[in-house]
Amino acid sequence: MGALTDVAGFKVGHAQDLEALTGCTVVLCPPHTVGGVDQRGGAPGTRETDLLHTSNLVNQVTAVLLTGGSAFGLDAATGVMRYCEEQKLGLKTGLGIVPIVPAAVLFDLGIGDPKIRPDANMGYQACLNATSDPPAEGNYGAGTGATVGKILTPKMATKSGIGTASVDLGGGGVVGAIVAVNAFGDVIDPAKGQILAGARGIKGYADTLKVMRSFVGKKVMGIFTGGENTVIGVVATNVKLDKEGATRVAQMAHNGLARTIRPAFTLMDGDTCFALSCGEVKMDLNIVGAYAAQVYQEAILNAVRKAEKAGGLPGMK
Repeated sequence: MGALTDVAGFKVGHAQDLEALTGCTVVLCPPHTVGGVDQRGGAPGTRETDLLHTSNLVNQVTAVLLTGGSAFGLDAATGVMRYCEEQKLGLKTGLGIVPIVPAAVLFDLGIGDPKIRPDANMGYQACLNATSDPPAEGNYGAGTGATVGKILTPKMATKSGIGTASVDLGGGGVVGAIVAVNAFGDVIDPAKGQILAGARGIKGYADTLKVMRSFVGKKVMGIFTGGENTVIGVVATNVKLDKEGATRVAQMAHNGLARTIRPAFTLMDGDTCFALSCGEVKMDLNIVGAYAAQVYQEAILNAVRKAEKAGGLPGMK
């Protein structure tokens, strides 16, 4: 298991404010990249996801932005577009280049300084920082202010972050993922069924599922008013896919989230997964999707394993 950048042609860049505890991550795509999306959480914050639907015209993606700052953080996409336009990257039209930059946000305003959010300058800086090297994991980019396990108030959550992973499919095929983990629920090691990070109780982890069905949990669930959580990520492959195939891979990749986050896809989460394809390797779609779920799972686990304490919350690292 390596990094999304093991897929040739893709670059990843982070930018963050370690005092305000927020940041963004950009995935810069090679030419002719095809994109799809799967949006399952009940409280999404997104941009240009309609364009990725199979019934719509444009097939190419220039870059994908993952960002903190809740809906305010979508401003960072302006900086990504500015960079891509300067580099002449994007959809060619009769009046110039239009970069296609889908984006998704997570809510990190409850940690650090809620008045400082990713903006156009931060998005531009993330592009300048983008390389084909393995990206940093933990408290970087979109994972800078990420936390998990919010049911007993954000003060009893655990610090999370951003993680990446990849796998060699054989025959020249590679699939990789990068995921920022800011879930309402707990992160579980699927091999052992053990909570790695989540809501903290008096002694150890409280177990969000058990709390939800308790008297206290039912009362707490009744007062949640919005989506202050979300797991957002990107899966990339050099296996040749059309728009429908990329969408199916995004859907299958989300199975990795279901294995590692408990509960998953709640109304308080805006879980969104983008899938990107650029390459000529021919392989059965089912193989790509099955391993997309595997790398998405590993990226989520890496996000919490590499997270350092911040904002008064402990981290596994």
